[in-house]
Amino acid sequence: MFEIIDKKELNTSVTSLTLKAPFIAKKVMPGQFVIVRIDQLGERIPLTVSDFDRENGTVTIVVQAIGFSTKKLVALNKGDFVLDVVGPLGCPTEFGTPKKAIIIGGGVGCAIAYPQAKALYNMGVDVTLIAGFRSKDIVILEEEMKKVSNNLFITTDDGSYGRQGLVTEVLKELLEKDSYDLVIAIGPVPMMKFVSLTTKPFGVKTLVSLNPIMIDGTGMCGGCRVNVGGEIKFACVDGPDFDGHLVDFDELTRRNGYYKEEEAHKCRLGGTK
Repeated sequence: MFEIIDKKELNTSVTSLTLKAPFIAKKVMPGQFVIVRIDQLGERIPLTVSDFDRENGTVTIVVQAIGFSTKKLVALNKGDFVLDVVGPLGCPTEFGTPKKAIIIGGGVGCAIAYPQAKALYNMGVDVTLIAGFRSKDIVILEEEMKKVSNNLFITTDDGSYGRQGLVTEVLKELLEKDSYDLVIAIGPVPMMKFVSLTTKPFGVKTLVSLNPIMIDGTGMCGGCRVNVGGEIKFACVDGPDFDGHLVDFDELTRRNGYYKEEEAHKCRLGGTK
């Protein structure tokens, strides 16, 4: 059993949960994830670790309440317990030795961009963060991101906060003005696709964190397979980070849409999943 020792509502649909998990906190690295199961009948929910504290033995996950299980998870409170937290899973991010990096988060993807930026910033890297949201009311982790970046740009689709427009517009302007060694993008698949298309002409190393359908997290189910450079990879064991210039984003988009009908399934007993 894993105790929830802190809970914060970041916006109306996104919640941060800090769990007591000393063995995971001891080994987890930026880019890795855990799989959470609320109870014996619960489904397995893969969630990237957005922060960790080795000394206090805690890991923090950020959950967007969009389905039956995630809504059930965020309904728990401080002092409650979840049955299972398995991890750390996946490969840590291989940053290399960049001097200047751009980290891009889209929506709830900022919760994953944050630990990437934090790790690089603590390495002495000049970090620029670009965070994109639909509107001001769903902006998350702004103060946290300011603390781990030399520059922070916030964009909103509707212009209600920061700069109106797409993260790729800011990205292109930055690449045209200066040289960068690394770009990392985490968020919706279309965003990561167009970030990769934007950086390719500049020859900048670009990593993306992929989020395909995932069940067991150990490479056995095959559900998270992705096409990278013409080779089949499994996001749970080979990733979740991959070279954005090699990912087949169109195939990834099709695979992510395979279970849309099941996700909207209405239980015949009257409940909704």
